[in-house]
Amino acid sequence: MTTASPPTRPTRNRGNRRREILEAAARLFAARGFHGVSIEDIGGAVGVSGPALYRHFSGKDALLSEMLLDVSSRLRESAVAVVTSHPDPQETLDALLNVQITFAIEQPALITVHDRELGNVPEPQRRQIRRLQRLYVEEWVTVLAELHPSCPAVRLRAATHAVFGLLNSTPHSAGELPAQDMRPLLRAMARAAISASVNAH
Repeated sequence: MTTASPPTRPTRNRGNRRREILEAAARLFAARGFHGVSIEDIGGAVGVSGPALYRHFSGKDALLSEMLLDVSSRLRESAVAVVTSHPDPQETLDALLNVQITFAIEQPALITVHDRELGNVPEPQRRQIRRLQRLYVEEWVTVLAELHPSCPAVRLRAATHAVFGLLNSTPHSAGELPAQDMRPLLRAMARAAISASVNAH
């Protein structure tokens, strides 16, 4: 009796290979810039020929687009999951901080690539990335508004962006402290920044 199970293995392996390529490309783009990296460089980093990468991505533009769309989507989805599963706004803020701090500690290369290379993403995909990022910010603003109802939304939005800037400084500080020490430091600084922002108006 035959089954339909065997095809799942190649599909899973293909997904793993795409993830491996994206991670290698992020490291290379962060170190050398988008224009300083070739398809052959990325292929070499994952042990395949450059042309073989075209089975996964149509080119460097498509690879960069998927990289930044993927991380923007994952952050937004994580925030939605946090907000829907934590009824208490203070617990929700704690969980949102965990999401962003984990990202900042574990993905400094992606932060660098986003900051430097978003302009190299084709316009349609860039609009999608920006939209996902705005939605992510608004999840934070909604929670902060529950905690600080008298603070104008525009100020809460500015505070959220400022906190992201603080937490996403890890490309400059990664390695200076181990993650177990960096995490509470970032949390304390983020909380202080939020408090200063909402109480200064």
